[in-house]
Amino acid sequence: MMDRLNELYYRAVDHTKVKVYEDIDRFLETKTEILSFNDYLADRIQYVEQIWVNVWLNMTNNDVPRKEKKRFLTERGYQVEGVDKKLINKIYRNEMRTFPPFHVLEWLNDQFCSDEEAWNKRYSKARASFLQRLEEGRIAEKRRKVYRKIEKTTEKIMETDYEIFYLYVRYYVARMLAKDIKNNPKYSSIDAYRIEEKLVEQGSFDPAKYTTMSNFFNELTGKVYKRDRWEYETYESRYEHSIERYISDLVSATIIEEIEPTVVEQYREIADEELSTEVVQDIIVDYLYALKIDFFTMIHDEYVEDLFKLAEIPFNIREHEMIYEQDLEERERKKAKELAEIERKKAEEERMLEDIFGREYSASTGRNIRYVLHIGETNTGKTHHALERMKQVSNGLYLAPLRLLALEVYDKLNKEGIRCGLKTGEEEKDVDGASHLACTVEMFYEKSFYDIIVIDEAQMIADRDRGFSWYKAITKANANEVHIIGSRNCKEMIVQLLGDSEIEIHEYYRDIPLLVEKKEFNIKHTKKGDALVCFSRRRVLETASKLENDRHSVCMIYGSMPPETRKKQMERFINGEATVIVATDAIGMGLNLPIRRIVFLENEKFDGVRRRRLTSQEVKQIAGRAGRKGIYDVGKVAFTKDIRYMKRILEQEDVLISKFAIAPTSAIFERFQKYYRDLSKFFELWHKFESPKGTRKASLSEERELYAHIRDTEVEARLSMMDLYGFLHMPFSKKDPELIQQWRETMFSIIKRKELPEPVVKRDTLEELELSYKALGLHLLFLYRLDRATEALYWERIRQELSNEVHERLKTDVKTLTKKCKRCGKILPWDFHFQICDACHAARKRRNGQSYFHEY
Repeated sequence: MMDRLNELYYRAVDHTKVKVYEDIDRFLETKTEILSFNDYLADRIQYVEQIWVNVWLNMTNNDVPRKEKKRFLTERGYQVEGVDKKLINKIYRNEMRTFPPFHVLEWLNDQFCSDEEAWNKRYSKARASFLQRLEEGRIAEKRRKVYRKIEKTTEKIMETDYEIFYLYVRYYVARMLAKDIKNNPKYSSIDAYRIEEKLVEQGSFDPAKYTTMSNFFNELTGKVYKRDRWEYETYESRYEHSIERYISDLVSATIIEEIEPTVVEQYREIADEELSTEVVQDIIVDYLYALKIDFFTMIHDEYVEDLFKLAEIPFNIREHEMIYEQDLEERERKKAKELAEIERKKAEEERMLEDIFGREYSASTGRNIRYVLHIGETNTGKTHHALERMKQVSNGLYLAPLRLLALEVYDKLNKEGIRCGLKTGEEEKDVDGASHLACTVEMFYEKSFYDIIVIDEAQMIADRDRGFSWYKAITKANANEVHIIGSRNCKEMIVQLLGDSEIEIHEYYRDIPLLVEKKEFNIKHTKKGDALVCFSRRRVLETASKLENDRHSVCMIYGSMPPETRKKQMERFINGEATVIVATDAIGMGLNLPIRRIVFLENEKFDGVRRRRLTSQEVKQIAGRAGRKGIYDVGKVAFTKDIRYMKRILEQEDVLISKFAIAPTSAIFERFQKYYRDLSKFFELWHKFESPKGTRKASLSEERELYAHIRDTEVEARLSMMDLYGFLHMPFSKKDPELIQQWRETMFSIIKRKELPEPVVKRDTLEELELSYKALGLHLLFLYRLDRATEALYWERIRQELSNEVHERLKTDVKTLTKKCKRCGKILPWDFHFQICDACHAARKRRNGQSYFHEY
C-alpha cells in the first residue's frame, strides 16, 4: 500500500505544479503591464496553498480501491468490517491529510523569487497566448456572421426553388433508372447480408413488374460494399448516394450564383480563399441532408412507369412541371383505386375469417351431464377421490396431462382387478374385457360415451400450446358424469365454461402445513427425504453426481426421461433404496412421493423464450409435493436465496386464469377448404385471426417450423390437408434435429409407399439412449397412426429394453459424471453455472474485442 501511495505522491506533485502554472497564466494574461511575483503571491497565496491538499486527497481517494483503503485502515488499528462506506472514506481522507505535504510555496519561490527573467518570460508567453485567443475569437465571430448570411441565402433559395430542385432530381433519377433497366441484369432475390451466396442472373428487368420505385429499390446491383458490414448493394443504397451528391452539387452551385458579392468578399477576407461549392456544401450540410431525405422519400413514391417515360423527354422546367402535376393527379387516382381494392379485400378477408373461425369457440352449455369439480392445492387427494368414483361405474375414461400419469392409473386399476386399457399416442395396450381406459388428454375422442370421464390438471387449459386439448375434453365430454380436477385459480374459468350445466364442487385443503425454512439451503444440508429441484436435465445430473459422491443414494426425475424409467426412479425413492431425489419441475405434476422437504436450487427457469423468475403457481405446484400424511406431518420448503420473496409468492393468492387456449378443429379445416387448399395460407389466416375475448390462440409455431421441411414437396401435394396437419401435430420433441430428420424421411416413405425407415438406436452414452428412446416413440406414433399395431408390439419391446438401460445407466454413470469446460476440457465445480471456464471466456472476449455473456 505504501508503494502505491508513494507512486501517487509523485503524480500528485506533478499535477499540482501544472495547476499552479495554469493559475499564474490566468493571473498575468489579462494585465496590460506586468505585475511582480510578490503581487501574485499577495493575491493568490491562499488558493495556491490549497491546491496541493485538493489534488492529493482527490487522487488518493479516486485511484485507490475500497479494499486497499480498508486494508490500510486495518493496519492502522481501525475496525472497518461492517462500517458504512461513507465513514470509511472520511476516516481514510483524514489519514491522508497526515501524509507529509508537498510544500508548494517553497517550490514556487525556488522558481520565481530570485529569477525575475523567468517571471517576465512567463508573463510574455501568457499575454501573447491571451491576445492570440482574442484575435481568433474575433475572426471566428466574423466567420459565424458570414456563415449565417450563407445559411439565410440557402433558406431563401430552398423556399423559392424547392419544386424546381425536385424536378431536376426527378429527371436525374429517371435517366438513371432508364439506363439501369436497359443495361443491367436482374439478380436473384436474397438477403443483402448473405454475401456467401453467389448471385444468379435472371435475365433483364421488366419495368412493368414494378409499381413504385420502392419495389425496384429492393433489387440488388450485383456489387458488394461495406456499410456496417460487407453486404450486397441494393439499388436503394446506390440511388440514395447518387441523389445526395447530385443535390449537393445542384444547390451549392445555385447559391454561389445568387449570393451577394459582399458576402463572397467577406469570406475571401477571413479565409484567404475563394468561396467554392465544396465550402458551401460544408456550411449548409444540415440543409442538404434534410432536402435529400425529403426528395428521396418522394422518389420512393414515384411510379416506375412515369419515370421511365420521363427519361425520354428533354429537360424543360415548364414542360416537366406540367408532366409532374399530371403524374401526381394520376398517382392519386391510382392510389385511391388501390386503397379501395385493399379495403374490399380486407372486408372480404374479415368475412372469411369470421366464417372459418368466428363461431367455433363457444362451449355447449346446458347439456344433460353432471359435472363434479375437484378444486384444491397440490397433494390434497383430488385425483384419488375422482378415481375412486370412476372405479364404481361400469366404464370410465381417465385423461392425464402426462404419459407417466396415464401409465400410473393404468397399472393401479389393473392391480386392483379393474381391467383398464392404455392409449397415449406412442403406445396402446388393449386388455381383454377392459371397461376403463387411461390415456393422455390429446387422445380424447368426443364421440365415445362413458359413464364417467375424469379430466386431470384442468388448469392446463391456459397453456398456449396444449390447453385446447383440455378445453375440448371439458366442453365435448360425452358421459353421464364428468369429474374435473384442477387448482383453485381455474375454478371460475371452468364454471363459466360449463354455463347452465349441473355442477357439484368439492374443495380440498392441505392437512399437512407447509413450513418455509428461514436459513438459506446449502448442498451440505441435504438429508433423507429431500427433493432438490432445478430446471434443466444437465443441472439434475450434475447435482445428482455431487450428492452421490457425498455418499447420498440418489434418484432422478426430468422431462426427457422415459416414463418407465421415471416410474422406476420413483419406486427407488418410495421403497427407501434412494434417500434423496433430484428433479426438474416435472415433479410438480401428479407425482405423489414421501417427500420431507422440497428444495428450490434455482428460483428461475428458461421457458423456451427467455430466462425468468418462477411464477407463484409454479412455486405452489412444486412446493405442494412436500409432506406425506403419516410420514412427514409438516412439509418443509427451502430456497438457496431470496427467501423472503419466494415465501411471499408461495403464500400469495393465486392469479385467476382468465383465458383458455384455442386451436384449430376439424370443423375449422372443413370450412377453410371452401376457400383454400394449402396449409401455408391456413397458417397465415390463423395468425391474422384475432383470438376471441377470454381466449388465447395456440401459436402453432412448432407445426409451422415442421411444415417448412415438406412445403411444396410431394408430401404436401399427395396428402389431404387434414392428414398433413395431423402428421404436423404429432406429439414429439421438435427441438431435436435428428427427430425432425426422422419425421421427414418417414413422411416421404409413406408417400412413396416404401417401408418406414427404422429408428436409429445408439447406446454409447446416456444422451444417446434417451434420444434413441424418443426416436422409437416417434416411430410408434407413426405405426399407431397408420393402424400397424401388430408391428408396434416389437418396437414397444425394444423401447422397454432401452428404458431399462437408461435406468441402469443412471445408477452407474451419474457418480462418475464430471463437469468440464466444453472448450478446453478443464474440470469445473459441480455448481458452476456456465459451460465454459472463466479463462476460455476471457480469451474469447480478447479474441473478439468485445464482451459476451457466458454460454449456458
